[in-house]
Amino acid sequence: MPGKSIITILEEIGTLLEIKGENPFKSRAYFNAARTLSGVESLDDIIAGRRLREIKGIGEAIAARVTEYALTGEIPYFEELKRELPESLLELTQVPNLGPKKIKVLFDALHITNVGELEYACRENRLVNLPGFGAKTQEKILKGIEFIKKHKGEHLFGDAYPDAVAMTEKLKELVPGVIVEVCGSIRRKKEIVKDMDILAAGSDREAISLAFTTLPGIEEIYLTGGTKTSCRLVTGIDADLRVVSVEEYPCALLYFTGSKEHNVRLRGIARKKGFKLNEYGLFEDERVIPAACEEDIYAALGLSFVPPELREDMGEIEAAEKGTLPDLVDVSHIRGVFHVHTEFSDGSDTVEGMAKAARQLGLSYLGISDHSKSAYYAGGLKKEALLRQWELIDGLNERWKDFHIFKGIESDILPDGSLDYDDDILEGFDFVIASIHSNFNMKGDEQIARVTRAMENPFMTMLGHPTGRLLLSREGYDIDMKTVIDKAAKHNVIIELNASPYRFDIDWRHLPYAKERGVMVSVNPDAHSAAGLKEIFYGVGIARKGWQEKKDILNTRTVEEVREILQRRKAKRQFEPFEPLEPLEPKGKKTV
Repeated sequence: MPGKSIITILEEIGTLLEIKGENPFKSRAYFNAARTLSGVESLDDIIAGRRLREIKGIGEAIAARVTEYALTGEIPYFEELKRELPESLLELTQVPNLGPKKIKVLFDALHITNVGELEYACRENRLVNLPGFGAKTQEKILKGIEFIKKHKGEHLFGDAYPDAVAMTEKLKELVPGVIVEVCGSIRRKKEIVKDMDILAAGSDREAISLAFTTLPGIEEIYLTGGTKTSCRLVTGIDADLRVVSVEEYPCALLYFTGSKEHNVRLRGIARKKGFKLNEYGLFEDERVIPAACEEDIYAALGLSFVPPELREDMGEIEAAEKGTLPDLVDVSHIRGVFHVHTEFSDGSDTVEGMAKAARQLGLSYLGISDHSKSAYYAGGLKKEALLRQWELIDGLNERWKDFHIFKGIESDILPDGSLDYDDDILEGFDFVIASIHSNFNMKGDEQIARVTRAMENPFMTMLGHPTGRLLLSREGYDIDMKTVIDKAAKHNVIIELNASPYRFDIDWRHLPYAKERGVMVSVNPDAHSAAGLKEIFYGVGIARKGWQEKKDILNTRTVEEVREILQRRKAKRQFEPFEPLEPLEPKGKKTV
């Protein structure tokens, strides 16, 4: 995990420099370096090979400090900064609506060094008269602190999953023949997880448990034993290892995967059939009913196998009883991706570089969609830049006969619902992702009117990250997703499932309703680097959680099929709507 750690440290150095009031170019260099390195594959190998200076944007000083950290485990410059300023100031950066400049004011004027002191100052009304604050800002900061408290101890799936997989793979290396699987909310692909559950089975339980305690990335061990080991990782997440016999493994896997509600329903069905189901096995009186895998347990209960992603007691039990569970989309079904940024706006790779990376992933098309002109903060494209990009894409499409690049844009939806290019420019794109990037505080009915007007524009192809949420950082804006889905169905607009682990927006809980209404979904990586294209894997997991099948997803289609759909949308209302799908049956008591 060294690469991941150094990226966090670079961000913290940049933040401390901003709080200290250093030259903004200096702090920005550290932020830019962190962002650049986060998109680099095999970063640890590059650091070890002392090839950091080959990466664009990594200067000599930062390269030296990164290498220094890799060799010694610390950066004296960072330690010096932490001696000058309380390290707890970094806590304050987690508060929404509170940036480094405001943190400096709070520290200088009120000597506030942590979130607890900040909350007390807000409750005492001490921020109102500070320069750059006021009553409204103080209220927003209090709400931000409440948000942090609400989500304390939670972690992004995208942070927990890679570490969990790495730990299971390493355990397999250390203990040949061990059976091991990630369980819990991570296996169910919940967008937010609280801890990490790993299940293992083998003949020598003590050896498995001992090997687990030697895995890299463990900061503190709470408990060790033959059946359970608990620890805390350097990333801050708690991890539990459970060790069972090979015979117990299938039922233990089912039990520790959850969810609790799904397991309760299964145990109820087992009781009605005269069985007893728990983590140790499926029993008829004292006799163990043999089960080689989870599928055998479901079959013994008279149910179709329920994929882990669906185990939330949201209609999957009823569908399993009737044999009507969906044939879920798989990452192998994805043929191309949309919503990709390049160095034309705020991406770190060229158009050709992104296309080559997509080809290496086995994809057959790519939808480039840099930011539009209103997004000046992200290098939004003016007409001249667009024309240069289009010419470049045309040249690449002439060179490659087995791969196609679609010309697109991520156009800002302005407060009045208009898009920020004239129709003569919008008409030149193959597709337009329309997204809200400003005026988040508009009331719900105003946001609906804003999005509806955008959908009425025939050049709008799909709605980007429809709630604007940033998981564990920012709530989505006030908008009713059921109404948005209804409007999308009416105007034949595709809805994006943003695959970034920071977003996962549209929320999976709304996808079954989108499916019922016949609204097509596009699983988009929102990639700002070649490495970011791989986040399509996360998006497919969320799509599966939302009952999506191959036919429900735009980018499971061939280039020719996608081109026809996009051209149909541009034909200014001269198109047939997507064929509505049959409603999910049954809905279950908790469907959205």
